Amino acid sequence: QVQLAESGGGLVQAGGSLRLSCAASGRIFTDNTMGWFRQAPGGELEFVACIRWNGYSADYTDSVKGRFSISRDNAQNMVYLQMNSLKPEDTAVYYCAGDSIWRSPLSRNAAEYTYWGQGIQVSVSS
Repeated sequence: QVQLAESGGGLVQAGGSLRLSCAASGRIFTDNTMGWFRQAPGGELEFVACIRWNGYSADYTDSVKGRFSISRDNAQNMVYLQMNSLKPEDTAVYYCAGDSIWRSPLSRNAAEYTYWGQGIQVSVSS
């Protein structure tokens, strides 16, 4: 059974930083693409970033480019989302997700991700 668990969320002032971590169990991690999605209050689930299993390819939604950075440590079964220069509009529940199929290009479609964490709250005050 594959499980994903997020940590590192919280409340931060605008302009601050947070690093989200996702701990993965099971074989998926080293073979598949890992992504981060978010859902703001009253909003839809939104793609944030994803990274190829070897770490050489990544993709970001335009609103976070230059501020967020996704990385992974296959030896530790971890994926990270470093979030800098946070804005109030980044406030959301953030989800770690795993894609069970190798795709090219990397997928931004939440429906194509098989495994999901429980989500973690990130709140940015103005």
